[in-house]
Amino acid sequence: MRQEATKLKAEVEENFDDIQKSVNSVKNNLSKKKSYKSQITDLNTYLFHEGKNYTSYAFMGSHQVTEKRKKGIRFTTWAPNAINVYVSGDFCNFAIEDEYKMEKITERGIWSIFIEGVEPGTKYKYVIEDKAGNKVFKADPYAVTSEVRPATASIISSKIQYKWNDRSWMTKRKKFKMYDAPINIYEVHLGSWKRDGEEFKTYRELAGELPKYLSEMGYTHIELMPIMEHPLDASWGYQTTGYYSVTSRYGNVDDFKYLIDCLHKENIGVILDWVPGHFCKDIHGLYKFDGTPTYEYKDEWKANNAGWGTYNFDLGKPEVKSFLISNAVYWLHEYHIDGLRVDAVSNILYLDYGRQGGEWIPNKYGGNGNLEAIEFLKELNSAVKKEFPTVMMIAEESTAWPKISQPIQYDGLGFDFKWNMGWMNDTLEYMKEDPLYRKYHHGKMTFSMDYNYSEHFILSISHDEVVHGKGSFLNKMWGDYWNKFAQLRLYIAHMIGHPGKKLMFMGTELAEFIEWRFYEGLEWDLVDKYETHRKTQNYVKTINQFYKDNPALWKYDFNPKGYQWIDARNADESIFTFVRKTDNKKETLIFICNYTPLVYYSHRIGVPYLGEYEVIFDTDSIDFGGSGFIHTQRPVVLKEIAATENNNQIDEEIEDCNLEIDRELNKDTDTSKEVEEKLEAEETIKELDVNMDQPLIAEEIPYNDQPYSINIKIPPMAAIVLKVNNISDGSKECR
Repeated sequence: MRQEATKLKAEVEENFDDIQKSVNSVKNNLSKKKSYKSQITDLNTYLFHEGKNYTSYAFMGSHQVTEKRKKGIRFTTWAPNAINVYVSGDFCNFAIEDEYKMEKITERGIWSIFIEGVEPGTKYKYVIEDKAGNKVFKADPYAVTSEVRPATASIISSKIQYKWNDRSWMTKRKKFKMYDAPINIYEVHLGSWKRDGEEFKTYRELAGELPKYLSEMGYTHIELMPIMEHPLDASWGYQTTGYYSVTSRYGNVDDFKYLIDCLHKENIGVILDWVPGHFCKDIHGLYKFDGTPTYEYKDEWKANNAGWGTYNFDLGKPEVKSFLISNAVYWLHEYHIDGLRVDAVSNILYLDYGRQGGEWIPNKYGGNGNLEAIEFLKELNSAVKKEFPTVMMIAEESTAWPKISQPIQYDGLGFDFKWNMGWMNDTLEYMKEDPLYRKYHHGKMTFSMDYNYSEHFILSISHDEVVHGKGSFLNKMWGDYWNKFAQLRLYIAHMIGHPGKKLMFMGTELAEFIEWRFYEGLEWDLVDKYETHRKTQNYVKTINQFYKDNPALWKYDFNPKGYQWIDARNADESIFTFVRKTDNKKETLIFICNYTPLVYYSHRIGVPYLGEYEVIFDTDSIDFGGSGFIHTQRPVVLKEIAATENNNQIDEEIEDCNLEIDRELNKDTDTSKEVEEKLEAEETIKELDVNMDQPLIAEEIPYNDQPYSINIKIPPMAAIVLKVNNISDGSKECR
C-alpha cells in the first residue's frame, strides 16, 4: 500500500496541471443541471489528505446518487482515529446497527457507505466509536442542512439545483474593480434586523424587505453576521457547528439563495462573516470528532481558546485545510457570495493571542507567529482569488501585523481588505471627549492618515462597538440631546470623507439610544414617532447617495493623490480641513469638520484652485435635524435641549434654535453699557457674516499651504463639503 501511495504521489507531482483540471471539473459538474456521481476517487482522496482538495464537499458528507442502478445516499466522513463509524438516522430510528457500519476506504481515515432507498429530508448522524469503545453521535461536518436548534441532527439535502436569476449581477461582478469603486457596507444580524413579535422573519420574508431597503438607503453591500448553523443564539453565529449548513432558523437552502438573488437584483453585493479560526465545543459538533483531537490542535494549550470557550482549528493539518478552503469555495460557488469577511484573524496569526506568559510556546524561530496558520491564510486567499478573482477577501484583524492586505508575492497575506480597528478606536474615544478638551486629543483624528496607505482599509463601525456596555453609537457622542445627533451626523460625514471603504452596523441610521440586542428587532418605531430620528435616517440615506455620486470619495482611497490635508493642525478650534480628489479637478471636494458647538461667521481656509466654491453638503441642514446656520443672515439662538428617557422612549421638546450662546437681550435687566456692547457685537457679526447662498470666490491669498483661500461660515458640531466650479485657467497647482 505504501508503494502504491508513493507511486501515486510521483504521478501527482508529474502531472500537476492535469490534476488541477480534474479537481476543477468537480466544481464544473456541480454547476451543471445534471446528476453527478459521488466523486470518491484515488485522486480526490489523495488531494484531500494532502490539504489540496478545494472542492471536498463534492464527495464528503451525504450525496444522493445512483450506484449499480440502485438509488440511495452515499455517506462519507473523515475520522482518522475511530475504531468504527456508523450512520444512524430516521431509517433505523437512530439505533446503532451493523448494517449501517461504514467502510474505512483510506488509511488516513476516510469512511464511506452507500445506503439504498434513503431519501432527501432524512435526518441522520454519524456514530463514532473511539479506541475506548465509547460511541458518540456526531452531526455531519459536511452537512448542507441541519435541524432547527436545539435539535442537532443533519438532514439529507436534495440534489435539485436552485434556478438562479442573477446572471446580470454575476456578469457585472467579473469586471468589478474593488479598489476604485464605492463600497458602503451595511452589517446585519438577520435574527434581529426585524422580527414578527418574538418570531424570526424567514429568509423569504426578509427578501421582501431588506434588499429594497438597502437599495433605497444607498448602500452597495450587505455583510451578514454568520449564517452557518450554530446551536446558541447568543453566540450570534460565531461559534459554529455546521460549516456547510445555512442556519435553519430562518428557512432552508433555497430560501437563503432566494434572499441572495433578491439582493443581487437590487445591485447589493453579499458578504458573509466566516469563522475559520475556532469552533464551539458542543459534543455533537467538530469537537474531538473521532474521540481524539481531529479538527483541533493536538496540544491542549494550542487548541483551547479559553477566552471564547471554543477550540482552535489545527490549520497545519492537511484534512482541516481541505475542509476549510473547500468551505470558502462552497459559499462562493454554491451561493454566489461576493465576499468573505474572515473573523478573528489575530487569533489565527498569534500563538500568544489571549494567553499569558507561560501559557504558550514560541515557534521554531522564537517568535509568536503561528507559522502553519500564516501559510493557511496565504493558501486560502490564493485558492479563492484563483477561482473568484473579483470576490472580496476581508480580514478582521486588530493588531499591527504587517501586509495583511498586500499580495502574497510581496510577502503579504493576500487579503483584499483589512478592517481599520485603530481608526475606529481612536475616533470613538475622541467623540467621548468634552469639546473643551478635544484640542488635547486632536491627534486621535489625524493619526490614521499616517498609516492609511500601509493596507487597503475598510473603516468599520461594527456590532462589536454597540454591545457589552459600550453604548449605542448615538450614546458614544458627548453632550446633550441636540449635540449627540449633531455629532452622529458629523462623525459619519468625516468617515465618508476619510479614505477607505465603509461599514456601518444596522440601526446606526435609526439613532437608537439602546445597545444592540440580538434577541429583539431594531427600534423601527423611533422613525415613526420622532422627527429627529426620522431626519437622521434621511441624513444617512442622503449621504450614502452623496458618497456613491462623487468619485473623489472612493476612486483613490489607496492612492495618496486622492487625499490632501488643508489644515490638520487646528487643534485649538478642533476643526479639520481636507481635500478628496480625482484626476478631474472639477470632482474635487473640500471637507470642513467642526468638532465644537462654536460657530464661525467668517473663517478663512486655503483652497487648491482659483474659482467659485459652493456648499454641496451640510450636516447641519434643517432637513437633517440641524440648525441651518450657514443659510441664516442673523444670529440664532441655541437653548439647551434636555432629553428624558422613560421606558426607552425619548421625550422631544425641541425649539428651532441651534447656537451654544443665548443671544436674546434682556434690556430690563442689562445695564445700558452691557446692552451697547452686545449690540456692537451683533453689528460686527453682521459685517463679517459670509453669505453662503452665493458662490464663494477664491482670492489669490495663500493660506494653509494652498495658493488661494476663501472665507466661509462654519456651523456648530457639523461638517460642510465644498465643490469648486468655474476653475480659472490660471490656477496654480496646490502643494
